[in-house]
Amino acid sequence: MSLRVVFMGTPGFARGVLERLTTSTHQVVGVVTVADKPAGRGQKLSTSAVKDFAVEQNLPLLQPTNLKDEAFTEALRSWNADVFVVVAFRMLPKSVWSMPKCGTFNLHASLLPQYRGAAPINWAIINQETKTGVTTFFIDDKIDTGAMIMHRTTEISERETFESLHDKLLAIGRELVVETLDGIFQATIEPKIQLETETLREAPKLNKDNTKIDWNKDCTEVDALIRGLSPYPTAWTLFAEGETTSAAKIFLATPKPELNSIEVGKIEVIGKELLVGCGSGALKIEELQLAGKKRVRAIDFINGLNRQKTQEFTS
Repeated sequence: MSLRVVFMGTPGFARGVLERLTTSTHQVVGVVTVADKPAGRGQKLSTSAVKDFAVEQNLPLLQPTNLKDEAFTEALRSWNADVFVVVAFRMLPKSVWSMPKCGTFNLHASLLPQYRGAAPINWAIINQETKTGVTTFFIDDKIDTGAMIMHRTTEISERETFESLHDKLLAIGRELVVETLDGIFQATIEPKIQLETETLREAPKLNKDNTKIDWNKDCTEVDALIRGLSPYPTAWTLFAEGETTSAAKIFLATPKPELNSIEVGKIEVIGKELLVGCGSGALKIEELQLAGKKRVRAIDFINGLNRQKTQEFTS
């Protein structure tokens, strides 16, 4: 015997969990993901990673634009699921999350109640945490506040990036989802209410403002921002060369706390190293990309600099 599961999710992280579910003892009876959206210059319809896998596996699929739409809820109810599993999807109305008899649970990429919100993996690195993890919890009418079911912890390495931590959390998260389903089926779980503390850290949605580099900060803080956003959506800054200014993405760098002689934001080329002054220390830039150009190594960027003009990164 097993549980009938409806899976809801959108990005690659969610797809990885869905892939694991299809190899478990539980039965995926349907998948819900976002509607296709126009993207790029040609405005071709872009599909989610979850939809791509569902189509490959011939899984029943719904792509609602309105989660309260009666046609959607009726179709969802017709799948007769025991439980809904949600990973990186939209906030669900009560009419949806209260539907299955065993409830609806979410996999969140943090150790709740810390880092509730849209970007927990990024913010754990940006804030220089040394550990994080994944948590399954039952959904309620607020965001990431429901009763916790299970969690798993992992270390954040010194040079961790969003990409590497994403993959690490996916590996343990997909197993935790299966363990949670097993626990629900066997009636061995003991959900625990999340305790509110005064030291909660949030994980707000990333935007143009909170991904911009502030060169007045300590070089280790700037480095953490870069690693926490690499390779996507990427920390950015403005690059000024003489009278010309353009946006620049910084993908990889190394902090140099011992270097305090470079003015904040100013670029110095020493040998084959591209160095930028911070509020404290400096940063050695390893890989970057100017707007409209390709991602390059620092040495290639150095070779393209006009030595007759001054160069700097501005906050």
